[in-house]
Amino acid sequence: MSLRHRSMRPQDVPACVEMIAAHPIVGQRYGNAISDLCPAWLRLLSADGFCSNAIIEETVEGTRSRMLGVGASVVLSGDFLRELKRPPFFWMGPELAKRVARGDDSALLTQRQIREANSCGGLNLAVWQGFVRHEDSNRAEFWSELMEVFLDNHRGFLFKEIVIQGETPVHLEALRHTGGFLLGRDGRYGDFQGIDLQQLAREPHVVGITRELALQQFGSWISSLFRYQPPRFGFTRSEQRLLLAALAGGTDEELSCQLDASLSTIKKTWRCIYDRVAARLPELIPSNFEASGEASKRGRDKKQHLIAYLREHPEELRPVSRRLLRENAAPGNPPQKNTIVS
Repeated sequence: MSLRHRSMRPQDVPACVEMIAAHPIVGQRYGNAISDLCPAWLRLLSADGFCSNAIIEETVEGTRSRMLGVGASVVLSGDFLRELKRPPFFWMGPELAKRVARGDDSALLTQRQIREANSCGGLNLAVWQGFVRHEDSNRAEFWSELMEVFLDNHRGFLFKEIVIQGETPVHLEALRHTGGFLLGRDGRYGDFQGIDLQQLAREPHVVGITRELALQQFGSWISSLFRYQPPRFGFTRSEQRLLLAALAGGTDEELSCQLDASLSTIKKTWRCIYDRVAARLPELIPSNFEASGEASKRGRDKKQHLIAYLREHPEELRPVSRRLLRENAAPGNPPQKNTIVS
């Protein structure tokens, strides 16, 4: 048996909700709000409202798979984050489910707001669910897979705060050892020392880290999410869409089918991407690619070289406001405060 992950699909949502409802701790948190979770997540999927989502599953027989857990994150508005952090605390997941299901979008940023905040100021990330089936909660390989997926999906954003509510004592213990802080009723983050995790898992709480705290404990995996450098290229959304699909591999013909775009559109978008790269970072794709070998091999080499760079620079594929990036890069503008630059 082997673990794998993939993006959540609409047909996955009912099974995810059923799995959450059956959990002895997390299911109780939702109560009647569990009926809002399915329409809320379906709405976010159709509107591209998740910051990230992933299904973790394992192959059990041949091609048959079994869902083990789900990860889902969203970008909170400043008003909702302040509400969440103000005592008395409440369960974030059920409250978000109720609001999103009834069409109240005030808790989350719009895509335009996300692009602007990710270009200047920063984002407030909430881990809505980092969930595993109760019977599989002690499997170390699951948590390792979930952490890897979380890092891959969130590196390259400009974060100013990340919040989460631990789902089990095991989860809280992991958060304590990986750089998370517990929010006190005085509004300050502190360590978990002397906290009964069994009790904490059953009452509303907030675990998180700010950009300032990340600067103080540089080196933990969670603080690594605050490493950031502005993108160099400013790819358009259509270019980012093609590049994100290309990260998983595939020929132009396969990408054409996957993105529901004509082959000529795919090739034209690649030309625009290469022109943009050549104008801003010409040394990334050396000119000798153009002078050696057959055309198809040159194309593959250029693509592989660029993809390798993007795996190390995920900020190039995150939503941005190109206008704000240009303004921030203008001569005389100071760098953003408290930004960790790798």
